[in-house]
Amino acid sequence: MRPQDPPQGGPAAALPALETLKQRACESVELNAARLGALSQDIWSRPELAYEEHRAHDAMTRFFSGAELPGAAWAVQPRYKLGTAFRAEWGTAAPRGPGPGPGPLRLAFLCEYDALPGIGHACGHNLIAEVGAAAALALKAALESLPQPAPVHVQVRGSPPGPGGGPGGRSGPDSPFVLQITVLGTPAEEQGGGKIDLIKAGAFDGLDVVFMAHPSQENAAYLPDVAEHDVTVKYYGKASHAAAYPWEGVNALDAAVLAYNNLSVLRQQMKPTWRVHGVIKNGGVKPNIIPSYTELEFYLRAPSMKDLSVLTEKVENCFRSAALATGCKVEIKGGENDYYNVLPNKSLQKVYKENGKQLGIEFISEDCILNGLSGSTDFGNVTFVVPGLHPYFYIGSDALNHTEQYTEAAGSQAAQFYALRTAKALAMTALDVIFKPSLLEEIREDFRQVKLKEEGQINPVESNKESGVGTGACASH
Repeated sequence: MRPQDPPQGGPAAALPALETLKQRACESVELNAARLGALSQDIWSRPELAYEEHRAHDAMTRFFSGAELPGAAWAVQPRYKLGTAFRAEWGTAAPRGPGPGPGPLRLAFLCEYDALPGIGHACGHNLIAEVGAAAALALKAALESLPQPAPVHVQVRGSPPGPGGGPGGRSGPDSPFVLQITVLGTPAEEQGGGKIDLIKAGAFDGLDVVFMAHPSQENAAYLPDVAEHDVTVKYYGKASHAAAYPWEGVNALDAAVLAYNNLSVLRQQMKPTWRVHGVIKNGGVKPNIIPSYTELEFYLRAPSMKDLSVLTEKVENCFRSAALATGCKVEIKGGENDYYNVLPNKSLQKVYKENGKQLGIEFISEDCILNGLSGSTDFGNVTFVVPGLHPYFYIGSDALNHTEQYTEAAGSQAAQFYALRTAKALAMTALDVIFKPSLLEEIREDFRQVKLKEEGQINPVESNKESGVGTGACASH
């Protein structure tokens, strides 16, 4: 039963209409707009690279620990499992007693805050942090406006079916409102995969739905972010005088150039959705010395892990053949973390679009989504362990991500309207998840079906071996 349609005289009769709760969430965003903008500006003005976001971490934990925030206090854990990660929680659930029993419904909002080398917040991660914080505050404010004890009907994990086989949950004036809001600060999206580290450390265990939004040039409830490996290739040759006796040398630069050209030839046989791009990081010391060492770094991307494993094999053959042709030794090594493609959740996306349209958000067409390409993000790995929503939002500029112009746009006052509007849509969607048990089941079923289909394709390449690959780049790269 929807909270806006309670039965006459039933236990939910005193429950404010769902639309009223959504309005309260939007009002909270406006109420906190100044402090949220200040938080975003603080992060934007002091950009920090992956795993080095100490000032951003401190700004976020101060924000959630601040006494000036309305309502009950957040429980904040600084340096949560990573040196620059954090966790903030607020819940209405009563302490659990001994023995098994249903746990609270747990919703999480993710905040990124790492920057790019040289050009700062050219992917707008300061806005991601702001949107996550704003949406969490808004949801909390809406729930705190409920009567206490809250006469709600919330489906919780592990709860038995309700009367007549309906959704399970707890309801009535004597039942606790079993729900927990979590804010996770997730560092190192641009390089290394902080979310993957946190997954491995158990930070996402027990979460039911996660929310995050990423700045872009358009509004989309979903974009097909692709799977990604990065790989470092090192060639070892033999130095010699390039003029007096070059035949005594083994040219590692020749191997690097051959590898680059091999990949260029391979492109004719690559699928249109595959991407290979890289740089020569070390090409030698002086022209009159045969280079004894060269190093390349490449990113490999494909729509699925299955495609990516095929592409990886072809690319590694290009690297190895260059070593064979020049007589060099080759070392091929991947990063510690592979970035998975983002799994869609159509139920979440549909509700988010409905809420966004109420706020005036104009979304790109489905054709644009299906025919477009995006980058890669460690949020993809999150969607393999918990249902997630990862929309994109326009920030008032047509500048492209990873440019100096986008850095300027991400720190502009104009971006604030769009970021806060997105936060409202996320909070409204979270309220739908809470108060529509049938929606929660649809979200879970979407997750089960999409993951089952995708896992049949996964063949991840082992990392940290000579043939390993891994890690990634920003979602809007």
